[in-house]
Formats: sequence, C-alpha cells, structure tokens
Amino acid sequence: MSATVDIAVVGAGIVGCMTARELALRRPDASIAVLDQDVVGSGASLRSAGLHFPRGATPRVRRMADYSQSFYESLGATLPGIPVHPLDMYVVAPRDAGPRLRKAYLDRAALHSVDGVPGSPARIAPGNAVWRGSGCQYADVHSLTRMIARELRPRVEFREAVRVTAIRPGPGADDPVLLELGTGQTLRAGRVVLAPGPWLADPAWSALIEPMGLRVKRVVALHVERTPEASDGAVVFQDADAFLLPLHDRGHWLFSYTCEEWGETPDSVRGGLRARDLNAAREHLRSMAPELAGLVRSGRVFCDAYSPDGEPRVRALEGTGRVVFAGAANGSGYRLAPAIAAEVSDLLNQPIAQGSPV
Repeated sequence: MSATVDIAVVGAGIVGCMTARELALRRPDASIAVLDQDVVGSGASLRSAGLHFPRGATPRVRRMADYSQSFYESLGATLPGIPVHPLDMYVVAPRDAGPRLRKAYLDRAALHSVDGVPGSPARIAPGNAVWRGSGCQYADVHSLTRMIARELRPRVEFREAVRVTAIRPGPGADDPVLLELGTGQTLRAGRVVLAPGPWLADPAWSALIEPMGLRVKRVVALHVERTPEASDGAVVFQDADAFLLPLHDRGHWLFSYTCEEWGETPDSVRGGLRARDLNAAREHLRSMAPELAGLVRSGRVFCDAYSPDGEPRVRALEGTGRVVFAGAANGSGYRLAPAIAAEVSDLLNQPIAQGSPV
C-alpha cells in the first residue's frame, strides 16, 4: 500500500515542525506529510532548555539568530499564548572582553556594562565583569512544537510512531523518493526534508549524512531547587560556555554547561543521569554559583547533533536536490529553527536537478 505527497518531512521536533509550517505558508497548494518514530515534540525538543540569546559565533549564525528572534517576537500574534518567556540577560566575561562581546552579540542585544547581577547566585570571579542585555527569552520547546503541529494539522498530515526504515530516491530526477515505513507502507514524495535531530546513525539515512562529518554529543543540565525571583534573569558565562536559567514557569533554576562526551546515541541516555554526570556538572556549578551546588537533586540528559564548524546544516544530500538535510544546530535547535526552516524553503524552491549545498 502506498500514498503520495509533494513533500515529506522526517522528524517532528522543533526544526521539522517549523520547516513544515514554513513550507505550508510558502507553498499552499503542496501536500505535506510529517513523520516521526515517536510523537510530536519528543527527542531533544522535549528536553531542551529552550534558551534564546541574541548572539552568534559566525556571521551566518548571527543572521540566523536575528531572523529567528524577529520570528518569535511576531509568532504570538499568530499563535496566542505561546510558551515563550522574555527575561533579562547578564553576560559574565573577562573585563577586557567588551569588543569581543559586541562582535558576537547582535546590536539589538544592547549590551552595556553593569556593576553586577542583582540578587543572582552567580559568582563573579576576580578579573571578570558583567554586561546586561536584552532580547533573551526561553521557551517550553515541547509545548511550542505541539502548538505548531496543532495549527498545521488541518493543512499537514502527521504520522506519529511511524518509523522511516529506508529512503530511496528514484533513478531519475523526475522520479519520486520512496520512503519505506515500519508500518509496511510506502510513501512516495517529490521532495524529502530530513530533520532527524540527534538520530544521525539511523541506517535509513546514515550513509547520506555521513559525508557531512556531523557528531552527536551528550548534553547534561542540572535542575537547581531554588525558586527564581520575578526579576531574575539568565546569566551567561561567556568563556565557560555555560548558563544559569531561571525557569519561572517551572519554579526552579537550570544550569547548563559544555559536556565533552562525544559519540553518544540518543538511546544511550535513556538510563538518565549517571553519577559521573551529576558530579561533573556539580563541580562546574560550584565554580560559578557555589551556593547552588548543594541544591541539585536532578536534571535532564539527552543528545544533540553538532557540526564541525558550529553552523547548522541545510544541504541537499544527493545531486538532484530531492532529499535535503536540516539540523545539526549545535545545541541551538530552538534558537535557530525559524531560520533553518527559511533556508530549507529557499533550497526547495530551486528546481529539481539543480540542488546545491547551502
């Protein structure tokens, strides 16, 4: 048994759903299907801290962050009640880092030097200074992804708990791409967008993805059982690549830091936090906010996909441009999802047989 659609999006996380939304807006006559081996908003989208801060390590990422920030600021008019929470931002960095910060952060961040972080548990080490900025927010990414899917369902077909077991582009540029499904069905698609999050090693598409050199990393964040005050903002430790985030909607703080455990798979983290995860994260937290280290009892652990140069990948995976990869956002899937979706849509506007990497 088979069905046919114009575009199939594989992966129903924040990137996949944002991409389906953008495609539906740009191509109202196209038939679109979104498939996921689990349910909408699972995977990294379920566990993400959902922090957006207006910065980028490269010109492209800064452009993408700027685009995405404008998108989220206007999304509330289309989807009232979206779970996006603006808050102040404080950046902790060496005293001489001002020029470097102004290059990394968007102009709209309006960074300016302040004496400290009011009421914050963060420790400002000797030689460091604090800059305050605007444009920071965080989201319940899981809930937001489900809201987007709910908006799309009258227009887009969702197939949840349906695994894609093989992707087979037809021999000719005008032939459809065949998606073999775990249900025993086959889906024929004119174009396919592959947004698998950290599931890079899936045999259905690993051979297509392998030339990009993407990697998967374990991500660990701690839940700090201290109730944030209404005025508390995010504290970004710039050079440590870590942050403290007051989750006002949940009633506790979150501490995230760079965890250098590569080569993981999403299934490998199902056992939850390990003792070494907890101990290593506590030591990092103790160096940045000592009074919080004893307030940690739990956290979240998951995997995410990273690229060699720190930029997301939006790329045709075979010569005709019928199969496109979207992802590897380096821990910034929520932050950059609208811009990734726009780049995917731009790429799919190119005629088949002229697809080229972005």
